[in-house]
Amino acid sequence: MKIILCGYMGSGKSAVGLRLSKSSSMAFLDLDQCISEHESRTVSEIFSNSGELYFRRVERQVLENVLSREGNTVIALGGGTPCYGDNTAYMLAQPQVKIIYLKANIQTIVKRLESSKQSRPLLDFLKDSLSKEEFIAKHLFERSFYYEQSHQVVAVDDKSLEEVTAECLQLLQNRTE
Repeated sequence: MKIILCGYMGSGKSAVGLRLSKSSSMAFLDLDQCISEHESRTVSEIFSNSGELYFRRVERQVLENVLSREGNTVIALGGGTPCYGDNTAYMLAQPQVKIIYLKANIQTIVKRLESSKQSRPLLDFLKDSLSKEEFIAKHLFERSFYYEQSHQVVAVDDKSLEEVTAECLQLLQNRTE
């Protein structure tokens, strides 16, 4: 089984994925980290030096590779992964794949991203909070169509990491009963 976590940047995909993998004794993969290892450079460096389209092509290659691997795995996608090409349809067509959308509102995302030390290539050019909020609102609106195709949706606003992980585990348990 492959459990895929999708959602906008800052929704908690990597943090929840890591906890979910430990709670379920499954392997954990962060797709952006897999891409970085494949390319021997960071996601920011790929965006800066090769552009977003190049990144998206590599992302699809790595996604196919990760989904073809044996074993049960929790996979945290990049925020844009489901939105590029036919990635969502491809993932939904895979046997034994369950996609969970970690849904966060704009305020939650802005707050998390502002407190994060992690570089975000798509936001690095925005200087003030209002610009970031407007950019995120527009992006979230555009991406919601893809995210909402997931098998399950878990709202993450005002919930702890433990609560979100427990809710994901419960959903997965209910699907297998």
